[in-house]
Amino acid sequence: MENITMKINGVQISVPAGSTILEAARMAHIKIPTLCYLKEINEIGACRICVVEVKGAKSLVASCVYPVSEGMEVWTNTPKVLDSRKKTLQLILSTHRKECLSCVRSGNCELQQLCRELKVDDENKYEGEMHPSMVDDSAPHMIRDNSKCILCRRCVGVCENVQGIGVIGANARGFSTYIGQAFDMGLGETSCVSCGQCIAVCPTGALTEKDNTDDVFAALADPTKHVFVQTAPSVRAALGEEFGLPIGTNVEGKMAAALRRLGFEKVFDTDFAADLTIMEEAHEFLDRVKNGGVLPLITSCSPGWVKYCEHYFPDMTENLSSCKSPQQMFGAMLKTYYAEKAGIDPKDIVSVSIMPCTAKKFEIGRDDQDAAGVADVDISLTTRELARMIRRVGLDFTDLPDEGFDDPLGESTGAGVIFGATGGVMEAALRTAVETLTGETLESLDFTEVRGTKGIKEATYHVAGMDINVAVASGLGNARTLLNKVKSGEARYHFIEIMGCPGGCVNGGGQPQQPGSVRNFTDIRALRAKALYDQDAAMPIRKSHENPSIKRLYEEFLGEPGSHKAHELLHTTYVKRSVN
Repeated sequence: MENITMKINGVQISVPAGSTILEAARMAHIKIPTLCYLKEINEIGACRICVVEVKGAKSLVASCVYPVSEGMEVWTNTPKVLDSRKKTLQLILSTHRKECLSCVRSGNCELQQLCRELKVDDENKYEGEMHPSMVDDSAPHMIRDNSKCILCRRCVGVCENVQGIGVIGANARGFSTYIGQAFDMGLGETSCVSCGQCIAVCPTGALTEKDNTDDVFAALADPTKHVFVQTAPSVRAALGEEFGLPIGTNVEGKMAAALRRLGFEKVFDTDFAADLTIMEEAHEFLDRVKNGGVLPLITSCSPGWVKYCEHYFPDMTENLSSCKSPQQMFGAMLKTYYAEKAGIDPKDIVSVSIMPCTAKKFEIGRDDQDAAGVADVDISLTTRELARMIRRVGLDFTDLPDEGFDDPLGESTGAGVIFGATGGVMEAALRTAVETLTGETLESLDFTEVRGTKGIKEATYHVAGMDINVAVASGLGNARTLLNKVKSGEARYHFIEIMGCPGGCVNGGGQPQQPGSVRNFTDIRALRAKALYDQDAAMPIRKSHENPSIKRLYEEFLGEPGSHKAHELLHTTYVKRSVN
């Protein structure tokens, strides 16, 4: 790409033509603050925090959308620029409910951070009419408080431009503008899929997951209850960020130690259930291929994707695997197999999950998720909620020793751990399906064609005399594109993996929130996914069907993959929903 020469703050630099001033400044190691801007998601230049001076321009310009040109001269730190940014923040604060001490985002709020940097205090220079406190808690997974909203529209951008759903938007005009749904419906009345990507990109405390940490603390304090916890694979690749560790640090050992010190009776690994899911899903796939079942088979691990399918592609619910997600399979085995072995009444078990996903809060309340006659999982927490619990009890997370999971529901393989990355479920399933079909041991377990953060990936594998066409999509906008090709006949696949969040669970709506300054210039998804692939590569067992605890589970309890008992406990049903 051709480069152009320009000056920023008097220093000459060379940058690719087509760059914005914001990007050029980053290349020159100059940070320009932003609020509304998210690369490829919300490039609207609306908040005016990123303004700079350009020689020859009649007014300050928004650096996030203003293209560079040959010979351009830019100043990012003049008194005029700094004064403009400060006034903009003061105007935002004039209508903002400032409850920083009690706000869940305090200390990790982009508005708060900018106010510190630009020396804006809480004494209102501008006394604005306060927005009424419009709280929407109608959805099972989140709360929106518009009195803390700064109308950056990041949430609108990710819902429409990335997920392709668009159930939220700006209502009314002028001072009366607020973020809401059509006809003022509650979010829970719409076809929102609970993915939580809007929460992940919100710069303030306007959007938060429903916090269930008090429910867990209450259960832990109840002497009549047995409280067990499971942790999803991608949580270990992100939790450390909450405690200042680099993005992509694997903190599995410290996480297990923290959960044990919080008081959980047993600390288990959802990866065990990921291996179990592969056993059931691979069997289901081979059964459909051999016996003329509905193809392509589409994975069902992501509850946001499943609900999206039910709303937007209801005619394709027959393509969904009937397997429960790993979270729900784990809960089912905890309250049947493990409860039986431990001599515990399932009604006395409190099953807690730590997930990267806000849609899991919706999933635990779905019908047909009660293998023991009680809910498979009682409480689902996000990675962020776990971090709050750790801080609340005063644990020094980074100084904790590394500890392991408890057996038997804590033993897993490399195939289970990569479930957290887009393409991981497909790769894990292929490791088992290929060996089952051929009866031979794979020389290489790395199906690299389905790895990476690209939105849609395709591959063809020649197995046992047949070509198996597979596809992987992450992010619901990409899922729509892929499924429309399938419906039109443009593309033909045997097996499809779909994850609701871009990049998979590592980028789930319940993961630690990173500011725009990091999101715009760092591939967070790739760094977190690398932690999982590195762990997979280092594990002694990397195939689900070789997990000793899984083998024992089938021998002692389930019989074989796809058995009648397995279907009763580990499989589920779906609902064709309307679009609202």
